[in-house]
Amino acid sequence: MGLNISHIRQKLLFVSVLILPFVLLGQTKKQLSGKVIAKDKDVTGVVVQNSTSGKATITDVDGSFIIQVALNDTLVFSAVQFKRKVLPITEPFYNSSFLTVPLEEFVNELREVVVQPYNLSGNLDADLGGLNLEKDVSAEALELPNANVKIITQSERKLQQATMGKFNVGMLLSPPLDPLINAITGRTKMLKNRVKVDKAYARTQRVQNFYVDSIFMQDLKIPYEKIPDFMYFCEVDSAFQATVDTHDKLKIWEFLVQKSASYRANNKLD
Repeated sequence: MGLNISHIRQKLLFVSVLILPFVLLGQTKKQLSGKVIAKDKDVTGVVVQNSTSGKATITDVDGSFIIQVALNDTLVFSAVQFKRKVLPITEPFYNSSFLTVPLEEFVNELREVVVQPYNLSGNLDADLGGLNLEKDVSAEALELPNANVKIITQSERKLQQATMGKFNVGMLLSPPLDPLINAITGRTKMLKNRVKVDKAYARTQRVQNFYVDSIFMQDLKIPYEKIPDFMYFCEVDSAFQATVDTHDKLKIWEFLVQKSASYRANNKLD
């Protein structure tokens, strides 16, 4: 029985006609537009990589992106704040005109971390004997001149001058008149108030520096441009000084949380 070459060719041609569209579809590339979304999270700069072709792009401020894909390629979405997401480009995705990709927030939960620098055991009595500390090279340890002298502020220096006056040669037997004049004119009182205000401001700045701006914005819901005003709002509260003087960051934070609620209500920020 001989082979019918013509019949075989017809069958091969028929199979080729059936397969060719799928082959071409698999090889055809297109620009796929899409957008990553995440509730209340910044979606700028998410890396969108086509792991099949090696091409990559990043999202803009709205989370939008455009990347070249082919059928059966694989897209990988990654950012430090989100869980990594792998998306195979199946036929429905390939044929879609726009792709919306939801991302989940990445939360790094640590159960327990024990840090033991210098091979410490955690037992103070046992560790003190074997702990070799660096030599103290502070100004006090080196006994440098004026090492323990407190550096006064400009307002404190002006107040000091106003209350002590200036002694000149030939005036040792008679006190200077400057302190009396400053007291009568009210300059001394004004300078004392300025020193008080400077100390309050310095205290407020120390508290603000305890926490990064993002904590004020995210946890206390205080807009960035309102942070200084919020801190002044706390400063004028009579309980603020006493709370800060405890040096207890937990108590200070509880105070800020309570004041933030009042501040937002007063300024209609909620």
